[in-house]
Amino acid sequence: MSRVVRALVYGDVDLNLIDGSAVWAQSTVQALALAGCETRLVLKAPVETGRLTDPLAGLPGVTLVRPAEERLVPGQAGRPLSPVQASHLLTRLDQDDPCDLLVLRGRRLVGQVVADGHFDGRIWAYLTDIPQSAAAMTERARAELARIATASRRLLCQTEELRCFLETWVPAACGRSVLCPPAVPEPGFPLPDHDRPHEPLRLVYTGKFAPLWNTLPMTRLPSLLAERGVPVELHTVGDKIHDDPAHPEFRDAMFRALHGGTPGVHHHGGQPREEAMRIAADCDLGLGWRDPQLDASLELSTKVLEFGALGLPVVLNRTPAHEELLGADYPLFVPGRAGPEDAAEAVAYAAREPEARGLAAARCREAAHRYTLRAAATRWRAHLGQVFPPAPAGVAHRTRPLRVGVAGHDLKFLTRLLDHFRALPGLEVRVDAWSALARHDPAAGRDLADWADVVVVEWCGPAAVWYSKHKRRGSRLVIRLHRFELDAEWPRQVDIDAVDRVICVSPYYARRTLEHTGWPPEKVVVVPNWVDAEQLDRPKAPGARHRLGMIGIAPSRKRLDLGLDVLEALRARDRRWHLSVKSKPPWEYWWIWNKPEERAHYEAILRRIQTSPLLEGAVVFDDFGADVANWLRRVGHVLSTSDDESFHLAPAEGMASGA
Repeated sequence: MSRVVRALVYGDVDLNLIDGSAVWAQSTVQALALAGCETRLVLKAPVETGRLTDPLAGLPGVTLVRPAEERLVPGQAGRPLSPVQASHLLTRLDQDDPCDLLVLRGRRLVGQVVADGHFDGRIWAYLTDIPQSAAAMTERARAELARIATASRRLLCQTEELRCFLETWVPAACGRSVLCPPAVPEPGFPLPDHDRPHEPLRLVYTGKFAPLWNTLPMTRLPSLLAERGVPVELHTVGDKIHDDPAHPEFRDAMFRALHGGTPGVHHHGGQPREEAMRIAADCDLGLGWRDPQLDASLELSTKVLEFGALGLPVVLNRTPAHEELLGADYPLFVPGRAGPEDAAEAVAYAAREPEARGLAAARCREAAHRYTLRAAATRWRAHLGQVFPPAPAGVAHRTRPLRVGVAGHDLKFLTRLLDHFRALPGLEVRVDAWSALARHDPAAGRDLADWADVVVVEWCGPAAVWYSKHKRRGSRLVIRLHRFELDAEWPRQVDIDAVDRVICVSPYYARRTLEHTGWPPEKVVVVPNWVDAEQLDRPKAPGARHRLGMIGIAPSRKRLDLGLDVLEALRARDRRWHLSVKSKPPWEYWWIWNKPEERAHYEAILRRIQTSPLLEGAVVFDDFGADVANWLRRVGHVLSTSDDESFHLAPAEGMASGA
């Protein structure tokens, strides 16, 4: 990132009320500021308390936009902005002072901004309020999320599990989804010694009060623990009590429990974040215990991180996510069915076992260190650096942008490279997309050839032949040759004198190209294919060690039969081995399936899979799609059994994934 990036931030959240979503807005602005962005935070509601906004006002490069106070939205009349009002206001603000990225939170809000269309390609959407199970992911929800993904530059996912779930159901999310976990501030004050707990033991909960967060049953813990001979106090911080239609009695009951003299409950109300941290730090045990309905959530509870940063151990549910974060042997998971009695048992155990309490505190503190604001700023710098790269040295001093034309019938291997070209300062990019291998609009081609300083042609096919015969004097022509073109006549038809460089994707095919064509060696260079190592680098799923993977099995020279040989040899020793195949079936390629020898090859393979005792139930065919990074999480070993490849991406992708 070589220039100052301008960010506009809006969350469909009220910063007068302290909960996770409001704290997200504050910490996102803080992290962006640390990452070097000029940031404008637009507030949803009139400011009634500066508990969350005041710490932002003095940050360098941060501006607070107060629509109510500045009378920016006619008819707001002191009410929070609706998604429609917010979208229209954000558009006006951008027209007056354009932003490079718009960071949004809230599904309804993002959907409205996408529908209005002004920010397409600049949206960085933080989505948590989306379906998080197969049963809840309706076709309508998928279509909505696909529209959001297509219009977004990045989808900000709180956890790896959420990212993979989204990519599985929404193919447009692949390649756009990046990790953006919650950030917790480091305390700006000395922490008390937690080796000697208070008497009574102090429990603490901070955040919103909602049915599934078990905040009402929490108020019973002092009484339940008194019955066990363990004196405790419950300290609560927050002022947002949910009005839940599914639990109409909850709001009043929760208010009475906090304010009605419930034995052992000390409610501190809403507090600035720093003061809330001080109150929590002066307690002995944090509460992250929730209703088991949330155990399958794909989000990360910030409670354990916030309390861990303060040196507190936390009582919380045993879930796969919490085991991943804290270890399966973490001592303060709530046992049983995680009911109130079970939570009381966990607290009693913590009170009686100082070693368990100390181990839990150390685990929580270690986990929190990975989610500091500094760590968040580092992640933001990396994300922004990919989207806003520095200008190439060769164009830095030009008086006008370098005009780059890209042409070809099939640009799927250039999609991400095109995105990179378009992001580079000093480049202007146009595309001549041929409708078929040898079909195009000659007028559009001539316009591109006359306009461009550099033309890049993907595949050494008819497009390469055409552009070599219509090159403008003074321009440069670059052709990318793969493999299949060498078996056709097109390379011989290319006017090589008009070509500045021919790019081959491997040294082997560069040698074959020179042997086949006799072109001048200085014109043939090797630029290997690439993989997005950051996207592919994800934690492996359980069982990946014994799973082979093959990506692409058509045509027959991909040699799925050899992959089956490997699988049979392994399963003869250990039946845990399986093979996953990610590919279109061969019958979906007409030019393959029309060949009798190809059809016979695959019919024999399918019969073998059905009849071999060693292969029974051991081969899985997965859908072809863009979710390769997610799919590779389940694969421990990638097979490349092809007779020949120009450059086989699958092994490189496997290496980047840790296979």
